[in-house]
Amino acid sequence: MGNKLALGAYGEGLAAEFLTAAGMTITHRNWRCRYGELDIVGQIGDEIVFVEVKTRTGRGFGIPAEAVTLDKQGRIRRLALLWLAERAGTYAPIRFDVVSVLIEFGREPVIEHLPGVF
Repeated sequence: MGNKLALGAYGEGLAAEFLTAAGMTITHRNWRCRYGELDIVGQIGDEIVFVEVKTRTGRGFGIPAEAVTLDKQGRIRRLALLWLAERAGTYAPIRFDVVSVLIEFGREPVIEHLPGVF
C-alpha cells in the first residue's frame, strides 16, 4: 500500500468499522470546509465525538497517535467549532478522540482507540 492517500483512507475505514462495532454512530466521515477536514464525527449517547485517525505502516517514527501534535489538536478544535456552528441550536457534550491504526506488512492491523485525549 504505497499510496499515502489510499493508506489513510484504508485506515479511516478500519477505524470507522472499529468505532461502529464499539457502539458509536458515525454521522460524518471526511467532513470538509475551506479550513480543513475532520476525519470522523460520531455520537455515543448524547455526546458528539470528533475523531482524528492516524495510520502508519511501521513504528519507525513512533505510534500513529503521536502524530497528533498540539498544532493539529488546535486545528481539529477549530474545525469542530465550525462543524458545530453549522448546526446552530445543537447542544451536547463533546470530546476529541484519536484512533491509531498500525498496518505492518504481513500482520493484522492494530487499532487503538484513545477516547478524550485532548
